[in-house]
Amino acid sequence: MNMTAWMKKGWSWLRTHMDPRLFMMLMAIVVGIFGGLAAVLLHHMIEMVAGLFSGYRQRAWSFLLPAIGAAAAVYFMEKIVREGGGHGVPEVIYAVSRHGGLIRLRSTFSRIFASSMTIGSGGSAGPEAPVVMSGAAIGSNIARVLGLNERQRVVLVGCGAASAIGSIFNAPVAGMVFTMEVLLGQWRSSHLLPITLAAVTGTQLSRRLQGNQIPFESAIFGIQLHDTLASAGLALVTAVVAIILMRGMRRMHGLSISVASRLRLSLWAKAGMGGLFVGIIGIFFPVVLGEGYHAVREMIAGEFSAGISFVLLILLAKMLATAFTLGWGGVGGIFAPSLVMGAMAGLLYHRILVFLFPAVSWVNEGCFALLGMAGLLAGVLQAPLTAIFLIFEITGGYEVVLPLMVVSAFSTILCRYGEPHSIYLKDLVARNELLRPGTDGRVLLDLRIFEVMEKDCIPVQRSMLLRDFVHLLKNSRRNYFPVEDAATGRFVGMVHLDDVRPYLMDQMLYDTILMEQLMHRNVMVVHPDDELKDALEIMDRQGLFSMPVVADHRFMGMISKATLLDHYRKELRVQTSDE
Repeated sequence: MNMTAWMKKGWSWLRTHMDPRLFMMLMAIVVGIFGGLAAVLLHHMIEMVAGLFSGYRQRAWSFLLPAIGAAAAVYFMEKIVREGGGHGVPEVIYAVSRHGGLIRLRSTFSRIFASSMTIGSGGSAGPEAPVVMSGAAIGSNIARVLGLNERQRVVLVGCGAASAIGSIFNAPVAGMVFTMEVLLGQWRSSHLLPITLAAVTGTQLSRRLQGNQIPFESAIFGIQLHDTLASAGLALVTAVVAIILMRGMRRMHGLSISVASRLRLSLWAKAGMGGLFVGIIGIFFPVVLGEGYHAVREMIAGEFSAGISFVLLILLAKMLATAFTLGWGGVGGIFAPSLVMGAMAGLLYHRILVFLFPAVSWVNEGCFALLGMAGLLAGVLQAPLTAIFLIFEITGGYEVVLPLMVVSAFSTILCRYGEPHSIYLKDLVARNELLRPGTDGRVLLDLRIFEVMEKDCIPVQRSMLLRDFVHLLKNSRRNYFPVEDAATGRFVGMVHLDDVRPYLMDQMLYDTILMEQLMHRNVMVVHPDDELKDALEIMDRQGLFSMPVVADHRFMGMISKATLLDHYRKELRVQTSDE
């Protein structure tokens, strides 16, 4: 027996004899290890690619580097692994909400390679979303290999994502919170424990391989009451910036599609054109290229010497560079650009406060840069808890907890007035593809037409006499009767008992009335492969309580609201249970 067979046999024994909760904890550790390795690999690949391009940064044609990286990344995704570009996080959310967490195997590595080329060459994007996709795909495929059920697979998808985020930021709590708040959209104890364990495992592995480094070291800030009150104004600023960023990216995406259509550009050529614009912006504002974390460190430390006007220009340039990178099809995430732009917005806000109120003793501008990071991230993701815990962990600035909570909460609330959905969910909601667990859409999606179909209906022939139909009623409990053509067996209509009742008391009509005369011909029908959600919408719109199920012009059965409600309640209990 080979090693693979021994491993499968071992896992099968564990699944059979181990407590299910303990088994999921063990699997969380396994997924956490691989998720951490994926984050470490991405980090080193970005550094490697950046190092390869660094020798050409002083050349006259260096503005072409982001175009080369973006085009190469999308060519790899389109032609080699045959996947789309984009953030990666919406794809994970879609897989969880619509397909039970099924993600293709090639997604475990595809965005790692593609995003490293985009970011390493100077594209304005972050590595967080790609590594989330990679970690989630690792969890999904481990679950698939082991033959786990859908609920267990979703948990391992969350474990992979949490370990990846925790490892890339050295922030395990933020990884867990992001997964529960953004990816899964629900807080359940059966999910919380294994996902937390995976996040800790991945982060510890990353620390072992790369050192326990805080990405952004913060000073000790002496925050006073007026600083906390002023943070509410910063929430308004970050909310406005978040709304402009999200709308700008969508419009840039639409513009890229229009230009590519007119010029007949391939996806990789379109991404390369976006990278070209990024390179041109980088000629005047080099700080916008790549992740931009070096600028964040300077701002938090209070060492960013640019004036108010220049900071505003850099903020707009970074926003434009991000829109060109991601809106034109580049591979990367929005986390890093949001942190950079948030720090700039906070710095700008602080300097305006100092200019308007010079007599007030304001806290160091680095504190407001840190608060701006949380505010913009909370607004873009519409995930205040993720923003709060992430800034806690990546800066170590725990003394800013009160203003941090104020900025994150108010920024999220204000942003929702302009953009009801986050940057990850906007397109999914527009396409009606977002179905969170426990919602009507998700419950109905997990039910199939054939599961709720009633098959005890008695079909009648169109040439059947009323007398024969009356005898048939003795053996039926139904009010609806499908009518079939005797020669072909095709479904031709429905007879309702209410339509027959007026003739039942007059036996002289029993041998003169045919079912064809009483049936309804234009009947709304559903097919076995239709979604129940769509069928229920038709029933509500038409005021129907039941509908026939027809396949290949043959009557299969009936679906009714009563039976559907019974199955709905059972499925809802399953989806909302922690057992």
